[in-house]
Amino acid sequence: MDVLSDAIGVMRTGRPHSSEIRKRAPWGVRAAPFSGSGFHVVLAGTCWLIPPDGEAIGLGAGDVVCLPHGCGHALADSPSTPLAGAPVAALPEVMPAADAGEGAETVLLCGAYTLDRTRPHPLFEELPEVIHLPARLGRRSPLHAAVNLLGDEIADPGQGSGAVVSALLDMMLLYIVRAWLAEQTGGGPATGWAATLGDPVIATALRHIHQEPARQWTVEELGAKAGLSRAAFSRRFTSLVGKPPLGYLTWWRMTLAAQLLRDGDKPVQSVAQRTGYTSEFAFAKAFKRELGVAPGRYRQNARK
Repeated sequence: MDVLSDAIGVMRTGRPHSSEIRKRAPWGVRAAPFSGSGFHVVLAGTCWLIPPDGEAIGLGAGDVVCLPHGCGHALADSPSTPLAGAPVAALPEVMPAADAGEGAETVLLCGAYTLDRTRPHPLFEELPEVIHLPARLGRRSPLHAAVNLLGDEIADPGQGSGAVVSALLDMMLLYIVRAWLAEQTGGGPATGWAATLGDPVIATALRHIHQEPARQWTVEELGAKAGLSRAAFSRRFTSLVGKPPLGYLTWWRMTLAAQLLRDGDKPVQSVAQRTGYTSEFAFAKAFKRELGVAPGRYRQNARK
């Protein structure tokens, strides 16, 4: 796997869901904060997204807006439209499917993901509260191709639609984050994880760590894969990632172990081997040091 896929994959739980919504002006609704990520795509018409802080964002046909951290927000045909009622709880059910107004119609495609935020990857933590990707970024982009496929599948479901929609929603989240990362490198020097993944040396080392987390890596080996000496590689990795190479390796192993314990039924010994520990005792000790609880107890708590 690659870093972006893994960063999202370790947090994803349950099945994503989505719906198409049609509203006629005037309309306005508030969405409560929730434990997950969500998005809205304007399929037709216009509307405004009103974040908890900052100015309202005008959205037109083809625009995509993502709320990676599930922040509360509002949607309306105009920033001046009153927002009636209490905030609703879930993005795809943010409003009734149709509205009885007589004004201009807006058609929205809304989706939501459930996330476990107990071990978020720093790449995901770095995302802003609101990501706005205007249609001008390219209607022929993979993101907009996924939008079109998802919209068609929801409007006219067929055999296997459940699996198709779920897969397309997973693609949507990856494409949205990928597009945001590309934006960070398009207007000057990148910072944070956009710079980290854009650095060919460190990106190579990260790719090897994520592809083989159980391998007994040394700093020398990772540096050699990246084409640098041990000392130069260690300095560069620590500067960009924020952790030394083996520190990140341990953090990733424990994050992956937490996901395996939460979502799977394999015995602790199997999880230990999958994450590079031949001894269940050594794994349990490392896991408790990192997460503050024994693996078995962590699994029990995660399933309550």
